[in-house]
Amino acid sequence: MQSKTPSQSRTTMTDMVLPSETNSLNKLFGGELLARMDRAASIAASRHSKSITVTASVNHVAFNMPVPLGSVVTVEAKVSRAFTTSMEVYIDVWMEDVNGGKFKANEAIYTFVAVDDSGKPTKVPALSPETELEKERFAAALRRKQLSLVLAGKMKPNDATELRALFMG
Repeated sequence: MQSKTPSQSRTTMTDMVLPSETNSLNKLFGGELLARMDRAASIAASRHSKSITVTASVNHVAFNMPVPLGSVVTVEAKVSRAFTTSMEVYIDVWMEDVNGGKFKANEAIYTFVAVDDSGKPTKVPALSPETELEKERFAAALRRKQLSLVLAGKMKPNDATELRALFMG
């Protein structure tokens, strides 16, 4: 299986925030943004794996900036690391205001698993990051995975080599 680059999975979805998608403060509902991020990340994971993908976890979400009614929101998702059957997908959320200003409003990290038609996990291609940001996210993904496994009791802390290197130097 030939490795792929993050740009091969890049998925960009742009939409406007409508009144039915906002809370009483006229800001985009967090759940609405989560759904948009999940859809973009799912497409990115499917593009990378050429398989059906399912959301395994939402690892991190940062609602750094409220997104007002009428804003144009762009959700950009790319696979940041591929493991055996799972992929970490990094999502950046950009907001444009009516004056043309563009800001990074939010970000998230999701994990997807590639599955076959019967729902059984299937192998995915490796990932070869190209840019400095992609390389940083690629390296951090392994630390996040090890931390998750340690916290879930599925890996002994001494076996988490990337985490140990981070804290022990």
